[in-house]
Amino acid sequence: MLKGYRILDLSQYLAGPMITRLLAELGPEIIKVELAPEGDPSRQLAWIVDGRSSVYVQTNRGKQSICIDWNTEEGLQIIKDLVATSDVVIENFANGVLERRGLDYEQLIKVNPELVMVSISAYGQTSPWSDRPGFDGVIQATSGLMHMTGDPEGPPSMVGFAIADNSTAVHGFAALGYALLHRERTGEGQHIDIAMADVMFHLQDQLSQYSASKGQFHPNRVGQHHSLYCPIGTYEVADGYGFLLVLQRQWKNLCEAMGRPDLENDPRFAEASARVENRTELIKLIQEWFLAFPSGDAAVEHCRRHRVPFGLVMDPIDAIGHPHFEARNMIRRVEDPWIDGLMIPGFPLKFSAQPERVAHRAPTLGEHNRSVMSDLLGYDDERITELESTGVVRRGDR
Repeated sequence: MLKGYRILDLSQYLAGPMITRLLAELGPEIIKVELAPEGDPSRQLAWIVDGRSSVYVQTNRGKQSICIDWNTEEGLQIIKDLVATSDVVIENFANGVLERRGLDYEQLIKVNPELVMVSISAYGQTSPWSDRPGFDGVIQATSGLMHMTGDPEGPPSMVGFAIADNSTAVHGFAALGYALLHRERTGEGQHIDIAMADVMFHLQDQLSQYSASKGQFHPNRVGQHHSLYCPIGTYEVADGYGFLLVLQRQWKNLCEAMGRPDLENDPRFAEASARVENRTELIKLIQEWFLAFPSGDAAVEHCRRHRVPFGLVMDPIDAIGHPHFEARNMIRRVEDPWIDGLMIPGFPLKFSAQPERVAHRAPTLGEHNRSVMSDLLGYDDERITELESTGVVRRGDR
């Protein structure tokens, strides 16, 4: 769907490259600019096999790599020449880094007036905190997410994967689509400013409850069972744990599933507020009921028949070979010259106009230096050789 578009990826680590990871599935040309001498720092992230990072491979498939020393005038000129031929630039440097090199949006639109530029940062381009560095865990803390994660009687806890990076990437992917649509209609490019902290704070759904209650309700870590709604929470089953989510509309179904239709109109539990007030007693009843099943799968199947939302707590590795995740192509087995049998998550968006999966490989460092400069920028062989000999462009074997 994006064939014919050219994306210049100046980003590194995770949040920015994850945007282009998603875009790669839709067929644009993606040129990844890596900074000499080592390239994208994610090339050093574990797990590393024979010098090859699985994180880098997962995040950078389908891209061409050109490795440039941008501390040289020649290197900066290569980047500007690439900007002139690109539809989109994506970057996630700290504020001020691009400005000092003449690569900020105000300078780049002089080169390409129709450019769409996506800037990812910790706290945005306009903020008292705009000069602060920030990575995923730090953003989880400052956005309030960490305050809401863990046991209410214990310390805050981080989510065990890069949720801020991933969420920011999805937001950037979505915003870029609308910016390109706007450009198609008007011919006008634009600058998209996405702060990771804004993205994660936008996920908070309890600010309205605090406000409406005039502070009577103060958001806090939920732990095993939700404090405002009962019965919502984690329950033990014979061979693990499962999560139950029942609101007022599902309450009757749960009572029928439990073989306790009398509970539906029991004054202790009939209304949501009553269930919260008597949550200890209700949670005990439900827990005993779940433990009576021979297995978690049996409990899930019984709940399914009664339209009760309940699912087992799964290890992500359990998805391998699982009928749901395999049917949805969410376990992708990719080819890589150095990491044999590598598995990565599949593309989560299913487009009817582009149902096939595109075969991609992650590049080695600077693998496409010559082809990009020759075929795209029209540099002659003599100029390219000089840029290589002076170290303006570099290469690596992984």
